[in-house]
Order: sequence, then structure tokens, then C-alpha cells
Amino acid sequence: MTEREVDKLIALGEGLTLEFKTSVSGHLGREICAMANTEGGRILIGVDDDGRKVGVKQPNRAKSQVQSAARNLGPALAIEVAPVGSILVVSVPSGPNKPYSSGGHFYLRDASTTQQMRRGEIREFFFKEGLVRWDEQPCSEFSMERDFDADRYRAFARAAGIPSGLKRQDVLRNLDILTDDGIRNAGVLVFAKAVSRFYLQASVTCALFQGPSKVKILDKQTYQGGILGTYHDTMAYLFSHLNTEYIIRGGPREEVLELPEEALREAVLNAIAHRDYRSTSNVQVHVFQDRIEITNPGGLVPGLSKKDLGRVSRPRNLRLFSLMDRMELVENVGSGIKRMRDAIQEYGLKPPVIEAGDDWFSITFVRKPQQISVEDTTQNTTQKTTQKKAWLTTQKTRARILSLMEENPAITREQLADAIGVTPDGIRYHLRKLKQENIIRRVGPDKGGFWEVLA
Repeated sequence: MTEREVDKLIALGEGLTLEFKTSVSGHLGREICAMANTEGGRILIGVDDDGRKVGVKQPNRAKSQVQSAARNLGPALAIEVAPVGSILVVSVPSGPNKPYSSGGHFYLRDASTTQQMRRGEIREFFFKEGLVRWDEQPCSEFSMERDFDADRYRAFARAAGIPSGLKRQDVLRNLDILTDDGIRNAGVLVFAKAVSRFYLQASVTCALFQGPSKVKILDKQTYQGGILGTYHDTMAYLFSHLNTEYIIRGGPREEVLELPEEALREAVLNAIAHRDYRSTSNVQVHVFQDRIEITNPGGLVPGLSKKDLGRVSRPRNLRLFSLMDRMELVENVGSGIKRMRDAIQEYGLKPPVIEAGDDWFSITFVRKPQQISVEDTTQNTTQKTTQKKAWLTTQKTRARILSLMEENPAITREQLADAIGVTPDGIRYHLRKLKQENIIRRVGPDKGGFWEVLA
């Protein structure tokens, strides 16, 4: 650094990453500590509060004192101290081993001042830096006998390819989901009979709005059926409220959504996997006439910037992410955002808009403008036309499912998806609804059983 560069720094004045000191004082350790716990920065020794250069009289001794202060932090911190003219420039990194303490206390930079952290701030700091993860904490209220859902475990085991002969307790312990202190929060989200009994915020709220604003809600659903069920229900909600194009290429009719399924899938999974579960807010999926907005509580994880999205994988909920990875819902390579963008590009649509604040993250997909036919002009809005088409599509799909089941009661979900031209997620949604309405029931296990049409 040159004297001219130092002069430019002085001209900027003190701030979050810049501090002036006339000399090496006994409080220097806490200033270094605060910068290391925040974003790093520089301390200019030999400059007074008004930005006047007063210089350092014994630079070698001062340099030794500065380095000693950094070594006495807990843990010790490596810094750079360089004389520039009569000024000592102390370069403090954003420490790799946060949090640092000085004299047994923890400090942070707050604008241009150094503040000692209170107990609550220390706790929040640990979570924010990923030093303590919510999904790794044991849930003391959870009872394996009362609250564990065996059906959800079997669904997880099938998706994860876990051999059927292994004991459930052994599997959960080997996955480090079940500990001597109880099941971890990640396990609650995946395996609890009623997740809302423990974490009401662990849900997804889907809403359909009339037009491009939130003035009028046409439909609203909240899903709380565990990670896997919530994901499938959310995807099915999107399928039922998006327009579908029918394409016939000489074989079975193909249904193509107006937005690529893979892009929607990645956005929904991203919101579920990376949200901040300590927040009392839940994931919001909003369907407007001109766009789809998917928003989750929790901004970008520490150390990750918007330019890293699509290249770097840094999960906020590492245990949960690992379970979802085993179910092949996510990939641990940071490629989800890239796949989403690629899928949108292949559709010839505008790129998704990605925004993030300190405590929220959102992805917005722009929908194609819908062409209104002469018949549709009798409707009040294009939204109503969309609803009507979605309803008709649902009824036709349900009728086709029932017909295929009557022809072949042993037909599988995969065979239904292939025969109808609906995605596997769509088939799961229709089967769940048909069972809830007592129109069909499953007799026997998934393998070897059959479907019975009741009505």
C-alpha cells in the first residue's frame, strides 16, 4: 500500500471496515477481534479521530504490540502489519475461525464502532456463521414411540435405496439422525407424524391470486406433510394452476407445462432445503397471472454471494440436505440454480429473477402472456379461464387413472405416468386425492399389491 492509497482511506473516514488509532492502546485487541468477527478491515495507527496524521514514534515496538494483541485473541489470528510512511497499516482478515474473543469477551463492528456482544447476540452469531446448525439440534419433545411415522420412514428408505433387512434404529443412528439425546430436527422434518406439532413454521403456503397483484386471493393451501409430502403437494399445486399444452407426435398425448417442471422443482426444493427454520415465517409459493414467486425465510448463507449461485453448494441445513440428497431430491454440487436457468433458457423464456435480503430469498418466474380466445371473452379474467382449463384437465386425468386401474389393478405409478403423459409427481398428487376422497384404495404393499376402485 502506498501513502497515496492511505490518504484515500483517511479521506473516506472511519466505518465498518476502517478504524483510526493515534497509538497502540490497551483496547486494540478488541478492535482486531471485532473486525475479525465481522468483515475484516484495516486499522490505521498514527491517525487521530479527525483524520489527521500524527504518526507512530516507535514503529517497530508498535508493530510488535499489534502482533501480540492478535496472538492473544482466542483463537490466535494472523494479521498483516506494514509501515506506510509514518503510519502503521494493520490489515485484519474476516477470521476463518470465528468467533474470536478478546479478554474473554466477544466483539463485533457496528458501523464505525466496536460493540461487545450480548448473550443473545452471541447465540445468533453462532447460528448465522453456521457454527451451530438448527437441523443438527436434538428435539427433546419428540418421542420415537409416539411421534415417529413408520410410513414416512419406509418411503424414505425406498427412495434412498436402503436394504429392507436393516433395523430402523440402526439406520437412523448410522445416518447420525438419531443420537443419545434424541432425534435431530432434520429427522423431525422428514419422519414426524405431525411436523406442525413441533415446528408450525415448517410448512409451505401456496396461493393463487387474481391478476398481477395480491388484492384478491382465489385459492390458498398450506402443506405440512413432512419434507417429501410437502414437496409433492407443492409441485402438484403448481401443476394444477399452470397452463398445459397438449402435444401429439403420433404416440400418447404429451402434456407440457407453460414453465419447465425441472426449474419449478429446483426452486421449490431450494426453498425447502435452504430456508431458515428458526424463522416463524414459512415458504411462500404465489401464483400470479404474469409470474410465479417462490420465497423462503433466510437470506444467503454466510460466505455465499449471488454470483456464486449455480456454482457453489453451501447448505444452511446440512443434515436435512443430506437426507434429501439420499432421497435423490437434491444434488450436493451446487448445480440446482444452473439447471433451473438452463431449463428456462431451453423453453425460450426470460431468466428467473433471483433476489435476496438479510432474512429472505426469492425466485420469480415470468409466465408467458396468455392468448384469450373468442370463447374466453365471456370470462371476467384470464385467471378464471386458467382455472377452468386446470379443472377440466384434472377431471380428464382422474378419469383416465380410474379406467387404467379397472383394466389392470396391478398397474404401477410409473406405468400410469407413462400411459397418461403426466409427471410422476402429478400421478402421486392424483392418487393421494383419490384415496382421500375414498374413490380408490391400495390393497397390499407397494410391490405385489393392487388398486381397488371404490366408486
